[in-house]
Amino acid sequence: MTQTLHDIQAILTGAGIRPLKRFGQNFLIDGNLMRKLIAAAEIQPNDVVLEVGIGTGSLTENLLEASGYVVGVEIDRGLQTLAKGRFQNANNFTLIGHDILARKSVIAPDVLQEVTARRRELKGRILLVANLPYQVATPLVMNLLLGDVLVSPMCFTVQSEVAERVMAKPAGKEYGPLSILAQALAGVKRIARVPPGAFWPAPKVHSTMLRLDAREDRPSAAVREKLSFVVHACFNQRRKTMRSSLRGVLDEALIERIQKDGRWDLSRRPEELSVTQWVEFAEFLSK
Repeated sequence: MTQTLHDIQAILTGAGIRPLKRFGQNFLIDGNLMRKLIAAAEIQPNDVVLEVGIGTGSLTENLLEASGYVVGVEIDRGLQTLAKGRFQNANNFTLIGHDILARKSVIAPDVLQEVTARRRELKGRILLVANLPYQVATPLVMNLLLGDVLVSPMCFTVQSEVAERVMAKPAGKEYGPLSILAQALAGVKRIARVPPGAFWPAPKVHSTMLRLDAREDRPSAAVREKLSFVVHACFNQRRKTMRSSLRGVLDEALIERIQKDGRWDLSRRPEELSVTQWVEFAEFLSK
């Protein structure tokens, strides 16, 4: 059952807790949207669900009913205490009490170890289902896409600005590394648009629920690494031509081989290349 605004306020007041802006704490109070997020994930009884930012446990409770196991990550100590009390009798729940990111480019190793261990036991999938704290959303999704632990599908709520970047098409101002990596490695679908009033406290921005499904022809680890490297290298100075940007990271002989291959016009800017061209470029570099 979804917690109402009154429920959440009563829980937090009783525990002497108030929402903290630095942790991006905006609690989803729209039951219809929460049910839509859960339904979109198509959770199976042997699936392991990763939830980042469990808050007062409203979504967590629903995930525990639908899945085989839930690994919840919560950085706020007050909310950790609430979760320990609320889910102390749940035998399919682990709470990890720290930041999901060990540092910006690395997911905390114990989180990956826990979800992987539970998947081995249950023989199912690892899913991400979460109302993501805004400040960790982009690095978390990027790292899950690029990592060796397959997490699919990923169903989550993010700022609409981030969602537009994920779904952006070539030549647009929103098109960049996040667009290319997300679309190269996953199928992307919008689940729902989420107004500020669906949360408490209401954020100053609109949000979007997305579903990402890892592609069956997902590139190898070597290609994913090259893709991330070359995309970021070129978009660091997106107004420069490809050739100018690549000169800072590749030797001239390799640049000439790329140009000679003929599939990429290095006089173009990086936002002009399609996702397919970027993947082919990464494959070329990884050989």
